[in-house]
Amino acid sequence: MSGPAPLVDTRVLRLLVVGSGLGWSVAFVAIALHYQLELYGDGAMFSYAVAVQDVWAFHWHNISGRSSVFFLDLLPAETMVGVTGRPWVGIITYGLLFYISPLIGLISTFVADRSRRRTIFYYACCSTALLCPLIFGFPTEMWLAHAIFWPALAISHYAKRTNVGAILVFAAQLVLAFAHEGALVLLFAIVATLAPRGLRSFQFVRAMIGLIAILILAAASKFVLPPDDYYSGVLLRAALHFFDLEIFKVEVVLLLLAALTAYGSILIVISMLSPKRAWIYSLGIVLVALSVYWLQFDHSVHASSRYYLRTALVLLTPLFGAAAAFSAMAGDEITFRPLATMQHFLISPSHGAICTFAGAFAIVTLIHAVETEKFVSAWMGYRNAIAALATGQEADPSLGNSHFVSSKRILPNLGSLSWFSTIPYLSVLLANFSPTRLVIDPAGNYFWLSCANATQNRDAQRAVPTQARELVRIYSCLHR
Repeated sequence: MSGPAPLVDTRVLRLLVVGSGLGWSVAFVAIALHYQLELYGDGAMFSYAVAVQDVWAFHWHNISGRSSVFFLDLLPAETMVGVTGRPWVGIITYGLLFYISPLIGLISTFVADRSRRRTIFYYACCSTALLCPLIFGFPTEMWLAHAIFWPALAISHYAKRTNVGAILVFAAQLVLAFAHEGALVLLFAIVATLAPRGLRSFQFVRAMIGLIAILILAAASKFVLPPDDYYSGVLLRAALHFFDLEIFKVEVVLLLLAALTAYGSILIVISMLSPKRAWIYSLGIVLVALSVYWLQFDHSVHASSRYYLRTALVLLTPLFGAAAAFSAMAGDEITFRPLATMQHFLISPSHGAICTFAGAFAIVTLIHAVETEKFVSAWMGYRNAIAALATGQEADPSLGNSHFVSSKRILPNLGSLSWFSTIPYLSVLLANFSPTRLVIDPAGNYFWLSCANATQNRDAQRAVPTQARELVRIYSCLHR
């Protein structure tokens, strides 16, 4: 159990991890486009902004620190609406570009990675398979940041010592840093992984110069493109709660921790009796227990909590990145003495360690798959319920207009899918831009559009019918 792993073990594990990472990346695109997940949560607002061709004016001018998402995803989608005159073409483009980013990130990492056996690509696949399903379905900009992080890491370590190489490194750093404010943590992590190569190495020096330049640009963007007064307080509150530990007190995180703890505990006990097959028996017992839990006791849906678990990507992605970098450097015969033992373990794990990790990997993958299926099924029910209200005749004039209807009319069991601030825009989209009612959450206290912005958009020539934009204007003017 403690000797070096046979070559076949490492190959099988590599096949499992790489296959899972690529498989999830393809599945993300297929599932998201089939079930219109680009409309979920904040995606409803972003999709509506694309459809009415006002992404920057509606929201993105408030978050200049996330300009990469605007230029790589939303602007091309909005342009498609202008070219074709068809809102849904733009919305589908937005969903495609957003959800295909992990796959593009892995392909780019594979191309850029010059480490022995493409070690960074291997860890990129592992991170994609284990972390991305936690937030899949909610259009947080950290989704794109994670996809950019891995090719940026590979480029930073292996770009040639030329002007072109320096430009590639800076470009990758810039795109990563402006994906989300949290991506600055990922950028610092990349630079830190270069330190073992030597503080005077060209890789570390050029990355450090790029980091300093980007920090200056990031600070300058806040002064040149400050958020509106309404959003200043909102963004500050969001930043203060970004690393709140309460975020992790959700069913899916507790289930993952419980399952992995049970697996480890059972493995220790069974190893005393049957060391060689302990991981198989432990895995089997945990899978049976999970099946009983899902069939008999579980009623949760991992939905809105997907947004808040973006924090997990900020905290855990650098750990995967550090492991990838240290393993790659070990393959390059660069040893970081304080972590030499860990480096050796990463590149030469024992047979027992590989089996144990494979079992844990299988457990996490199964949980992600089941939770994704539950989420998608619930989303379909929620989407249909909102569409029925948006195209029906029921109304709640007390909300401010005779064409408004309360989202509280849907079944309570669908409430976990609700994202109150974007329900009005979702109702317009699901009614194919011809709603008879605008669906409103009575408890809503966050309003995306000012009266001025909504009015200006209503009066402009757009592909979306004026009647739909007028309902949004009425709603916006009631609150901002």
